[in-house]
Amino acid sequence: MSDISLLPQVREFLQREHAHFIDGRYCTSASAQRIAIINPANGEAIAQVAAADTADVEAAVGAAHRAFTGSWAATSPYQRGVILNRFADLIEANGEELAQLETLCSGKSIHLSRMFEVGQSAVFLRYYAGWATKINGETMTPSLPSMAGEQYTAFTRREPVGVVAGIVPWNFSVMIGVWKIAAALVTGCTLVLKPSEFTPLTLLRLAELALEAGVPAGALNVLNGNGEVGAQLIAHPQVAKVSFTGSVPTGLKVGQAAMAANLTRVTLELGGKNAAALLPDFDLPGAVAGLIQTGYVHQGQVCAAPERIYVPRARLEEVAQAFSDALRGAPIGSPLDESVQFGPLANKPQLDKMLGFFATAHEQGRIVCGGNALACPGYFVEPTVVIANSAEDSLLHEETFGPILTLLGYDDISKLPGLINDSPFGLTASIWSNDLSSALRLIPQLEAGTVYVNMHTFLDPAVPFGGIKASGTGREFGSAFIDDYTELKSVMIRY
Repeated sequence: MSDISLLPQVREFLQREHAHFIDGRYCTSASAQRIAIINPANGEAIAQVAAADTADVEAAVGAAHRAFTGSWAATSPYQRGVILNRFADLIEANGEELAQLETLCSGKSIHLSRMFEVGQSAVFLRYYAGWATKINGETMTPSLPSMAGEQYTAFTRREPVGVVAGIVPWNFSVMIGVWKIAAALVTGCTLVLKPSEFTPLTLLRLAELALEAGVPAGALNVLNGNGEVGAQLIAHPQVAKVSFTGSVPTGLKVGQAAMAANLTRVTLELGGKNAAALLPDFDLPGAVAGLIQTGYVHQGQVCAAPERIYVPRARLEEVAQAFSDALRGAPIGSPLDESVQFGPLANKPQLDKMLGFFATAHEQGRIVCGGNALACPGYFVEPTVVIANSAEDSLLHEETFGPILTLLGYDDISKLPGLINDSPFGLTASIWSNDLSSALRLIPQLEAGTVYVNMHTFLDPAVPFGGIKASGTGREFGSAFIDDYTELKSVMIRY
């Protein structure tokens, strides 16, 4: 087993003096603060990036506002779609470079970086590009009384809200960044992206490709730094909308700050403690394979991934053994090694968090497999399965955002909605069954933004995605995103 060779352009990119992308150029910063970018596979620094100061924030928002009222406003809807499609072409053409940079920063498998960060980003961009010429209002006839023969007509317009602040997490920086870029640009907005301080490099490269595709200078800007930079963006008077993807505690603060700033629009795509319900007739091999694929993808660091599995009590031990058999011996190692199935966690804080959950698992439940960190450089842990003692165990209620699946037996299918809904979260849930009648009857009872049947986690650009309860507000994808990036203006005419 060995790592793939890094491309020369990847090595060259890592050697740059990294800061920000503002008003169409890769720029430096007056700030003295530097953030080390750590490769989670070995714990070593691969680059440094400058943190933004107040002057950088002002420059980025100012550039975005000028483009919103100028060059991007003057770009026709058709041409916006052409530019986004050209952007998708460039992502694919530079796909291996982007994938390697992302794997070096985030620790995700090189296969996953190629397939999702690159491949799916292009798919989503092309989908959004198709909406460019289809953002419409409607006409109507008012029922106002005519006093002297006058008549009335009315129509609505969808107008872009303005400058968007997009705050991107570390788990899928390219793909989630592209969602925010595409939604803003296709509706006529401009934006300032703030990547996670753990994974900033791919979005800087992406901004260069956007400029090459024809996105005007200032329409897309990238600012690096910690949470203070995000707070400055949220509070800025020229920021009309905030799109945040991340944890629930941070999301609550973002939402409150946005409302306090200027009743600023906000979309929050937050975490979840997502449930999977195995109904009595479930297919054991299919369900276990599907839940391993979706529960441990990117080491479980996926907001929509299943974390708690409800199993008919009579089959609990059988299911636990099937998980154990499938996971034991799975290759764990460098994410740049194409033969490896599980890579490292994305950063040191995430490793520390998982070690705390492992300690909880030893105290509260029965560990079927895993539950340990690997004694090697980097942030590696074992994929873990735990059987809970009761429905009150904290592992069934706290989001781990990691490679831990917790099983709990149940006796009566009528109790499943109560078990699944006993959570402050409501992002996703899944039902595993060949009994379509039972599945369809259960779906309306589950408090989740997305319910899957015999699958989990997968996203499609045509299907709206978002959470309820503490899992967020607003929707991505489909046509639903248009509501969050445009203002509805009504026009009434007397003639």
